Amino acid sequence: MKFLQLFGRLRSIVIGMVHLKALPGTPRRSLTVAQILEEACKEAEIYRKAGIDGLVVENMNDVPYTLHVGPEVTASMASICAAVRQTCPHLPLGIQVLACANQQALAVALAAGLDFIRAEGFVFSHVADEGLVNACAGDLLRYRKTIGAEHIQIFADIKKKHSSHAVTADVSISETAKAAEFFLADGVILTGVATGQEADPRELQAVRRSVQIPVLIGSGVTLDNVEKYGDASAFIVGSYFKHRGDWRNNVDYEKVVAFMEKIHKLRD
Repeated sequence: MKFLQLFGRLRSIVIGMVHLKALPGTPRRSLTVAQILEEACKEAEIYRKAGIDGLVVENMNDVPYTLHVGPEVTASMASICAAVRQTCPHLPLGIQVLACANQQALAVALAAGLDFIRAEGFVFSHVADEGLVNACAGDLLRYRKTIGAEHIQIFADIKKKHSSHAVTADVSISETAKAAEFFLADGVILTGVATGQEADPRELQAVRRSVQIPVLIGSGVTLDNVEKYGDASAFIVGSYFKHRGDWRNNVDYEKVVAFMEKIHKLRD
């Protein structure tokens, strides 16, 4: 499996979030790209020293998000991600471009030498706080093929956070996961209803029984609840690793170290 080749394990991989400061053209931008790049590399280095298994770079501070991401964001993230890759040359790295800018994420990943993307809206339409999101798997995988980026894995959110799924209320989480697998996702991601909110362990068990691809937990994992998700392929952790558990704050090195120590004990 590509997941095993990338991470060296099939269970309990820990992926930390590098939340970039607000990028050019967004309402809260206050730093230059060079300053944002420097902060991102510092954060990545903290994670690396703490023993993290992988990282995802994300433009989380670009609120309010738009479904029409401009070229200035894509270009900035390519530059920043290339620098993070130089900082962590041997660490598995991924990217998410909010909101739902999955083709842009693939382009950045290819240019910066990243390993995977986190994709929103892969299968089944839903209503996000940015607006109506339509499924993108067909176009996204054709784009990946066209640009020669088949080696870049796509981990797809299903029934994602910050969204209404009333339009697909008759489609279960397991059926959604099966659809993502059928549409050639390299893994699926389960979340709670919002950033920092716990995913449902029962949904993890149901999805694990339904698909053969990796199942990742994408929100709400902490030192106290990680045992609930022992069957997960990976944990994408952002809020918990920040000071006071707030994603807007800087990474707390000691929290990452303590979390990784517990993970190693659970693996043993």
